[in-house]
Formats: sequence, structure tokens, C-alpha cells
Amino acid sequence: MGFTMGLNFVLLLVMVATNILSLYHLSSTVQSPNPPPPVPVPDHLLRQLNTIRATINHLTRHNPPSSSTTAEPSSAVPRDLILHSQIGPIASSCHNHPDLLHRYMNYTPFSTCPYDPDIQETLILNGCHPLPRRRCFSRTPSKPPSSLPLTPFPTSLPDSGVIWNKYSCKSFACLSQNNPTGFDLNAQRSSLLKYTSELDLPLTQFMQLAKSANSPIRLGIDIGGGTGTFAALMKKSYNVTMLTTTMNVNAPYNEAVALRGLVPLHVPLQQRFPVFDGTMDLVRCGRAVNRWIPLSVMEFMFYDVDRVLRGGGYLWVDRFFSKAVDLEKIYGPLIGKLGYKKVKWAVANKTDPSGLKHGEVYLSALLQKPVSKS
Repeated sequence: MGFTMGLNFVLLLVMVATNILSLYHLSSTVQSPNPPPPVPVPDHLLRQLNTIRATINHLTRHNPPSSSTTAEPSSAVPRDLILHSQIGPIASSCHNHPDLLHRYMNYTPFSTCPYDPDIQETLILNGCHPLPRRRCFSRTPSKPPSSLPLTPFPTSLPDSGVIWNKYSCKSFACLSQNNPTGFDLNAQRSSLLKYTSELDLPLTQFMQLAKSANSPIRLGIDIGGGTGTFAALMKKSYNVTMLTTTMNVNAPYNEAVALRGLVPLHVPLQQRFPVFDGTMDLVRCGRAVNRWIPLSVMEFMFYDVDRVLRGGGYLWVDRFFSKAVDLEKIYGPLIGKLGYKKVKWAVANKTDPSGLKHGEVYLSALLQKPVSKS
């Protein structure tokens, strides 16, 4: 209410100042039948107008009117949209982190950019995707590898392809030892190739399903794909190009994906996929997509999946976990809103200590987008 009254008062000042200018020009022209040359506007009036204009811009930028002040409730901005604008990677979220943003943009022009991936990751994960540094040069490893792997499953990745300054581990061997699930390049192969439980969908079976449905698989996105093992299998076995979204949270995941000859997308889960509408044959949601994601973000993500999938394309949800009651009442209906055909829908108990404690379950699902929507 206070903002609205203040803005109305400023708008009244604008009207008054505009009328003063109009009267000033009118009085200068009606005094004589032969109007003199235009009289310049006095500086003090121009200064007043500029001050009022700056005040309006400041108020509307920093204090947007709330939905409660909207004259017509039907035109109020939905709260979910407001929430997503605050956590989505758009520039308006950056004002919430001025200190971090200042540190990120504090560099010497025309020199090498500071190497601070920790600041960049923090900004992105908090919804501020800063513009690139425009006038400094990207830092690269001092001794880049003399050769790069030609297969997505090399025996090892070259340590010289990474700047290790900000990480506790200084080699891929260290990462593999301390984080085998993430950096053992073969860790996920068995779960993607073999059928050991109802939650599994071997790649051979998936490709056969797609072929029998006359839905070729050529392009796709693996959301939260870690070091890119799913994309590596699709490339090696089926010549399918998969983009892998991944973040460098405490480890060089993006570099690992790239060193395997794959394409990393350095984007968080809440960002709009940087691909065109209706161009992907497959979108896979790995274990990074789970109940810890805010519901509004998850809803926007699934609708962006729908945006990029072509008609007949597939959404593969691989071991999504949540509380059993939430899957039934929240997440199941949320996914169901897409209106996709259920090719596979399997639910099983999550039997690790956390799963048993919280009554959690896994969901593995394969869903096919309708060929056409009108």
C-alpha cells in the first residue's frame, strides 16, 4: 500500500511538472500573433523532470507492486511465477547477492580472468546466472594434455586437462577413490545395461521399444548426468548425441564430461534448457532429480522437458525418490499433468537407511509424448 501511494504521488508530480511545461510554452506563444522562435526549457524544470523520472525507475525496479494491490485479482501474477523468477537463473536474481556478484566482476580488464569457479557455482545455484566477463581472457590449464581420449570409456582421464586449484583432490585417481559413484567411469554401466530389478530399464530394451514405436533416438539431454556415463554409452553403442547437464559442485564434472568427448551443459536444474523447441528425442532425469527440488522448480522443469521433446519423444525418469505418500499425492499427479503415455511405471521401496527412515520409494518411468497436441 505504501509503495502504491508513493508511486501515485510521484506520478502526480509528473503530471504537475508536465502541465507547468505546457503552460510555460503556451504563455510564450500566445503573447504575440507572430510566435517567436521556441524558447528553451529552463534547466531547473529539466532537472526536476529527470529527478522524478529517476525516482519512478528506482521505485518500480526495487519495489514491484504486490498482487494484493492489483485492482483485478484475476490479473494478479501467480506466486509460483514470482518464486521461479527469484530462483531462476535470470539477472533479476543477482541483486540478492551483491557481494558475491561484486567479487565475481572485480577483475582487471584485458588480462586473464580470475579463476573462481566456487563463486560462479554459488551464484548460479542461487539463481544468479551472471553475464560473462566481457573484457578478460578465460584461464586454461598451464600444461594442457598432449592427447585426448578417443573413446568415451578411457582407462583414465588426463589430469592436465583440469585446473585443480579450488578442489581438495588434485587428480582423477583421487576423485575416483573418494567418490567412486561419481568418478568411476564404469560405475553406472551395469545398472544401465542389465536388468536386476523392476526399476531397471536396460538400454537395449529401451532402444527396442523406441524402434518398435517407430520413434528414432538421435538427440537427447541427460539432466544431472554427473560425469556423463549415460551419454557415453549412448554414443558408443548407438551413435546417439546426448547433452549432459552438470554442475561443478566440489569436483570438475564438466571437465570430465568434455574429456570423454561429450558435451557438458553447465546449467542448474531450474534453468531453461538451451535448445530449441521440439528438437529432442529423449530427455532422461537421473538421480539428481528427486524430492529435494522445490516443487515449483520441478514443475517448470517438466514443462520445459515437454517444450524441447518432439512429438513421439521419450521422458525417462530413472530412480526418482520421494516419500511414498508424496509420490502418490504430489509427484505422480505432477508428472501425470503432461498427459504422456506410460510405457513403464515401476515403484519400489528405497531400502537404504535414509529410505527406511523416511518411508521413501523409487520411481522408474518411461513416458512417451503424444505425437501431436492441439
